[in-house]
Amino acid sequence: MLSPKSAATVRATLPAIGAAIGEITPLFYEKLFAARPDLLRDLFNRGNQANGSQQQALAGSVAAFAGRLLAHPDARPDLLLTRIAHKHASLGVREDQYPIVHEHLFAAIAEVLDEAATEEVMAAWDEVYWLMAHALIAIERRLCTEAGAAGGTVWRTYRVAGRVRETAEVTTFFLRPADGAPVPPHRPGQYVSVQVQLPDGARQIRQYSLSGQTDGALRISVRRVAAGQRGAPAGAVSGYLHDHVHGGETLRVSAPFGDVVLDGGPGPVLLASAGIGCTPMIGMLAHLAADASPRRVIAAHADRSPDTHAFRAELVQLTGRLTGATAELWYEDGAVSDGAAPGPDTAPAVTVRTGRMDLTRLGIPAGTTAYLCGPVPFMKAVRAQLLASGVRPADIHYEVFGPDLGL
Repeated sequence: MLSPKSAATVRATLPAIGAAIGEITPLFYEKLFAARPDLLRDLFNRGNQANGSQQQALAGSVAAFAGRLLAHPDARPDLLLTRIAHKHASLGVREDQYPIVHEHLFAAIAEVLDEAATEEVMAAWDEVYWLMAHALIAIERRLCTEAGAAGGTVWRTYRVAGRVRETAEVTTFFLRPADGAPVPPHRPGQYVSVQVQLPDGARQIRQYSLSGQTDGALRISVRRVAAGQRGAPAGAVSGYLHDHVHGGETLRVSAPFGDVVLDGGPGPVLLASAGIGCTPMIGMLAHLAADASPRRVIAAHADRSPDTHAFRAELVQLTGRLTGATAELWYEDGAVSDGAAPGPDTAPAVTVRTGRMDLTRLGIPAGTTAYLCGPVPFMKAVRAQLLASGVRPADIHYEVFGPDLGL
């Protein structure tokens, strides 16, 4: 992997690079978008740029990759690389864009480090960058070939076959290939990218988990993203889809990608979600129900209230079709009593509690494979509960909506 000379230099300078990431990344993006404004307009998520999460992720991933190379010089950090590669493939990132990123990232590093950016230091980090870039390019090329999108042609035109309002904040859209071809093969838990042209002409892209497939159409479910704290803007693409896409319109949609997918084994499985994190989980649960799986399945979900819980009735219905499944629900606002659920949730396989999810109250079977999706603090808390319950770290998988800063 890293040459011995470069490894020594990277080891000596990694603390300084890591400490300077907060300065390097904003400067990098400033330089990149000044030279290539089209990338901000049509590729990079402007919302993640505004809230700073993308800035933390890119240079941080290079530093994390370097750290893994130093700690495990004979092993490629495939978990880190595969997660990024799936995101890149879904966005249609091209091989010829890596030199563009390199040019402006290294200009920012040199400017921030100033005299410390010696020829030896820059050469060592150049080696790190291209080791990572070439590994990603190879993985992305393979993923595109497997998805039937060889050459990077991941985009197809879909027609919106209909929409359903799930809650006040969540709407489901049914997408059918405009050319009449079958929907592409996909695995439970994967996502697609959706590109829309906004009123200002920008072609922004967002990734949405597949919440299932119905009558030859892919199903995505979109939560309207409201304006956040500290001036974070409202979701441009989610707002556009909610306000302007009602059926019959066409959208550019990528092939399905994603590395957090339901395994095909016979062991127990736990699906734990909060809020809109239910979307990949309901897709996994639907797959298990369609196969009449005999696996022990725990479908656990946390939400503000029953009214904000998208796919609540479907979760109950699907768990009812599985002989080994139970639904465990938590609602923060205390609108329901512990152990009882109104309406169709009177089935004995469904338990409703108030407060926040606490999986330590359940008997997690030995050998359970867990899948998590929801806000990052939620997933951290649930992961700690699962570890305390004896679930192996390697058997806990999670999906993050946005840059994976934890990784």
